[in-house]
Amino acid sequence: MLTEDQENLVEYGMGGLCNLCLDKVNKAYILQNRGVELVTGCLSSPREETVLSAITALMYLVTPAARSQITAPPVVECMLRFSLSENKRLSNLAEVFLQDYCSPEQLERARSLQEHSALGIPLPRD
Repeated sequence: MLTEDQENLVEYGMGGLCNLCLDKVNKAYILQNRGVELVTGCLSSPREETVLSAITALMYLVTPAARSQITAPPVVECMLRFSLSENKRLSNLAEVFLQDYCSPEQLERARSLQEHSALGIPLPRD
């Protein structure tokens, strides 16, 4: 459902998945079935609610085993970009992700990657 062309389906699917992440059994199932990869793909959605649900789901999915995938340089770079958004909901949630789940070394590495790239995930529309 997270790879559908219909943005409404993706938005509602991501919101539902976000809610399911809080249950330990669901969390384990999501992590074992490419969940982080699929949720990370939703960070590039043009829909604000989809992106917010994706960020929240990633925070809920952090475990010692999944942490390195969830805080991979492209994800951290994306969160840095979101933290600069004028959209307060998006920037605040990205800041929480960066502060709570990323090390100073990860932040520095992502910042250095940003300096060498003109590409970025577009910010969602309001």
